[in-house]
Amino acid sequence: MFDSTIKFKIDADSNADMKAALLEVYDALVEKGYNPINQIVGYILSEDPTYITNHKNARTLIRRIDRDELLQELLRNYLNV
Repeated sequence: MFDSTIKFKIDADSNADMKAALLEVYDALVEKGYNPINQIVGYILSEDPTYITNHKNARTLIRRIDRDELLQELLRNYLNV
């Protein structure tokens, strides 16, 4: 049993790199005619890279993003905190 809370922190450089990669993935999905939000959510929930196109190396880019860090940043932005 765990008695203490583990702290999780993302540095600003990692956040900027993650955003840039995610925007590239988003653009690649749009170019291929996919709904990028649905596809990225499918990937985040399943970690199945086939939700993401290979176009413009998007599949490789998304796999470099740590899903835990991405979820933390998405939640922070959604809650505006």
